[in-house]
Amino acid sequence: MNLHNTVTAVILAAGKGTRMKSELPKVAVVLNESPLLLHVLRNIESAGIERKVVVVGYRKDIVTDIAKSFPGVEFAEQTEQLGTGHAVLSAETQLAPYTGYTIVACGDAPLISAKSFSELIELHKSNGYSATVLSAKMENPTGYGRIIRSADDGSLLRIVEEKDASPEEKIVNEVNTGTYCFNTEDLFGALKQIGNNNAQKEYYLTDVIKIFRSLGKKVGAKTLANALESHGINSPDDLALAKQYIDKGLVGV
Repeated sequence: MNLHNTVTAVILAAGKGTRMKSELPKVAVVLNESPLLLHVLRNIESAGIERKVVVVGYRKDIVTDIAKSFPGVEFAEQTEQLGTGHAVLSAETQLAPYTGYTIVACGDAPLISAKSFSELIELHKSNGYSATVLSAKMENPTGYGRIIRSADDGSLLRIVEEKDASPEEKIVNEVNTGTYCFNTEDLFGALKQIGNNNAQKEYYLTDVIKIFRSLGKKVGAKTLANALESHGINSPDDLALAKQYIDKGLVGV
């Protein structure tokens, strides 16, 4: 039996990416001759995850055309950009009846390797977690959600967004990559409870962690062996930097 045959990947690809200075959806921007989304789909496929649901929104026709070149991809639509929690909830129909596990991946994070996806799933299953976050340790964590661990046992307490972080929390250099593994049934139970009482007025997927903790469920974090894999593409500078990492052999694609 394939280790990952009960895993579905939900790839978030609905965003506009205004900082890219392009009319293209962000996931359609090209890195080393392939759109960002194709890099993500390839790595997920190489990890043995057969089922893939791409959440589309802005210029969905372009994103759909890109992903269609990958066999068996399904689509869900996020009609309004109301945050990551709302984006995953947009795929509820595709994920019902909530069996197995769900990987949530970002369509603009092309460098996370198949090995890292596999290790995330294995840690999640072996520890019986309801949620496992893929984290990275960064020299400059500014702008990223911080991983707040328990001082007692190192387990994950919560993820705090930069805009909502206290000065003490901003010092933490372990950050959320935006990639997760969930028990599907637990995920959708919690998604329906999250609110938007935060600086951005968005429904954060990270609030699911808080809900799991309040219910006494186990949650964990898996730190990337190579933090450079977490490099997301939000601007032309980010794209140039990703190309440098690849050209220097610091990451594989």
